[in-house]
Amino acid sequence: MKKEVSNTDEAKIDEAMPQIKISVRNLVEFILRSGDIDNRTSGRIDQNAMQEGSKMHRKIQKKMGMEYHAEVPLKFSIQQEKYEMIIEGRADGIIYNEDKAMHDNKLENEIPKVIIDEIKGMYMDFQFLKEPLAIHKAQAMCYAYIFSEQNHLEKIGIQMTYCNLDTEEIKRFHEEVSFEKLSEWFYQLIKEYKKWADFSFEWKKKRQASIKQLAFPYEYRKGQKKLVSDVYKTILRKRNLFIQAPTGSGKTLAAIYPAVKAVGENLADKIFYLTAKTITGTVALEGFELLIQKGYMAKTVAITAKEKLCKCETPDCNPVACAYAKGHFDRINDAVYDLLNNGNTYSRETLLLQAEKFMVCPFELCLDTATWSDNIVCDYNYVFDPNVYLKRFFSEGIKGEYIFLVDEAHNLVERGRSMYSADLFKEEFLAIKKIVKTYSKKLEKELEKCNKIFLEYKRECEGYLILEEVDLLLFSLMRVGAEMDKLFQNVREFKGKEECLDFYFRMRNFLNVYELLDENYIIYCDFNEQGEFFIKLLCVDPSRNLEKCMKKGNSTIFFSATLLPIQYYKKLLSTNPENYAVYADTIFSKKQRLLLLANDVSSKYTRRNAKEFEKIALYLKKVINGKKGNYIVFFPSYKLMQQIYEIFEAMKSNQTDCIIQLSKMNERKREEFLEEFQIQRENSLLAFCVMGGIFGEGIDLTKEQLIGAFIVGTGLPQISNEREIIKNFYDERMENGFDYAYRFPGMNKVQQAAGRVIRTKEDIGIILLLDERFLERDNLHLFPREWEDYKQCNLDSIQSEMNHFWFQNIESGELHKDNETNK
Repeated sequence: MKKEVSNTDEAKIDEAMPQIKISVRNLVEFILRSGDIDNRTSGRIDQNAMQEGSKMHRKIQKKMGMEYHAEVPLKFSIQQEKYEMIIEGRADGIIYNEDKAMHDNKLENEIPKVIIDEIKGMYMDFQFLKEPLAIHKAQAMCYAYIFSEQNHLEKIGIQMTYCNLDTEEIKRFHEEVSFEKLSEWFYQLIKEYKKWADFSFEWKKKRQASIKQLAFPYEYRKGQKKLVSDVYKTILRKRNLFIQAPTGSGKTLAAIYPAVKAVGENLADKIFYLTAKTITGTVALEGFELLIQKGYMAKTVAITAKEKLCKCETPDCNPVACAYAKGHFDRINDAVYDLLNNGNTYSRETLLLQAEKFMVCPFELCLDTATWSDNIVCDYNYVFDPNVYLKRFFSEGIKGEYIFLVDEAHNLVERGRSMYSADLFKEEFLAIKKIVKTYSKKLEKELEKCNKIFLEYKRECEGYLILEEVDLLLFSLMRVGAEMDKLFQNVREFKGKEECLDFYFRMRNFLNVYELLDENYIIYCDFNEQGEFFIKLLCVDPSRNLEKCMKKGNSTIFFSATLLPIQYYKKLLSTNPENYAVYADTIFSKKQRLLLLANDVSSKYTRRNAKEFEKIALYLKKVINGKKGNYIVFFPSYKLMQQIYEIFEAMKSNQTDCIIQLSKMNERKREEFLEEFQIQRENSLLAFCVMGGIFGEGIDLTKEQLIGAFIVGTGLPQISNEREIIKNFYDERMENGFDYAYRFPGMNKVQQAAGRVIRTKEDIGIILLLDERFLERDNLHLFPREWEDYKQCNLDSIQSEMNHFWFQNIESGELHKDNETNK
């Protein structure tokens, strides 16, 4: 191997040669890991603590003298026969000591001229830390080798700086290493990684060649070719794009195909397809599979939640509770390499079989396989959530060559708020105090201090209370954290440890989120429905936090059938003023669908009475009696749904079967609910569901499976203190707070529910909006352009409107549903 070393400024890298890149951190963590997965030790606690750790890095670096150079980028190139292997990263610090003795009284001739400093923020008592962790030291040694080679040093110093993130206590380990020893160690590391680099190079060559020949898998739908072009141009320009694309416009493939072609043109190297629901991920996998059938060669993995992959009844990741955890890291690399060489699409079933074969954790196998995959289908959390995101891709300072495809992007507003918010309850501290009092009197005392702080806030709180800061609470939480670390390290197992760990992680999250606080946050305290008192860090506008994540990649494509008003989503999902937006036309004919707005009924709170409920039930009865088939009625709440359900049950005919959504339905119950729409039945079917729930979006009921949807109410979220806080937040910024807090989220749920009816060109059906408020200008303004042909109706005219619509479709021969189910 011919070696050549440089820092970023002087990199002597052959740009014409293909490159295989890996970060120093990922290299050492991948090659040098060994032993068990064990959640019983502090290892389960994120010792690297990336969020707080990065802040502490800067604090330590600022305290160092002029000889200390922080965040030094280093890049190392090893020329292989067919490619350049690039190892890169940032040294936390490089100390130049030519003219200065070290503070620990060493003689000047004993002082290394250069010291590589590796800083690690940790949550632990340093009395338990007798030597640096091997993985951490290996990172420092990599940087030490690169710098020594570049500057022709015969020896170099390595310093491991550990900082307790609660107490800010610092502990350092020093070592001097010869270049000869570093070189021998480093090239052994590279030797072990070479087979992976070779694999990556050969596979990428096959992938790129297959993409060159790849054509769109079928004839373009109306407007789809332009959509494909818009996505490709956006990726080419490294921008973000918001796409409002009605159902049937083929938006999934219109996003995937140009992203794949962009990878083929070396505009990116990996595609993340991000979803809010499992079913949407399934559609994405089908999209990739379509291209694979046309010759596309790519490795694709869907990241499944740990609970669904775990071999144990309840995930308990330690060698005592799980045989797959014992020695996992000794076998995992062989398991991944074998999997990569024996298939290209990694489903849940494939991963479980491979985990069984090599006796490794299937969830960790899934994550490791993602490292080598071209396409990763996963939940939003794995890219955006600071507690869940894939650190192997997103924790390094160096951005990746990634494309993010965000499906059903309307969901990301509320999900983003949730990801970057945090709360703690007063009652939690009392419960944990009872558990730990036997094991740590000091921890018990610190928990009581926190409880008293909460009590002071509680006494002041009537309704809800906006807080300027909670600094006193933060300092107390840090002390609690430090004492809990000691407890976990001193007492390996104790009754109630799971509850303590869960509380510990929530508390750490609270502290981490506090570091993100800016003008987009509100701190408040309040009581929940059970009367429990809490303090919350509410991220009202998640755009800045989301933007930081998007900058880890090259381009982000947001798309949804309900991304209106587009400016609302552009503002809350990104801070970049140069984002693009497009509106795709519907491919469906207006004749396929009848859109009616009832002008004599309302679900307003002031109108919720027996007379109004009976009127709504009569609407349902008249429509169903007019045409036999399957219908869904959507309500803004479970309570209203139950009230109308009881009235309808009393007045319905024997020709209608009813089913109702339950508040908590497991996967099997959901499947059984949807299976009702597949049954060939003599009667009509009416399903009672909740807007914004599990059946309000993401389900496909085509042709005769569904011929109508009723939407009761404008979908406004229930009035709550938190919604009022969001409203006031935007009112104070001279924007319409009611729109942000209520109207926009409500109308999105309405459009999603209505979108269940027409899913294909063969579908025909009715959408009935049951609330006169839909006729208000502010609501009409939010209708998608394909709703411009709406008609008004009332209880007297509904029957004739229905008869006319169904008669027209029968006369034109377009009504495919004139079959046995409609006799």
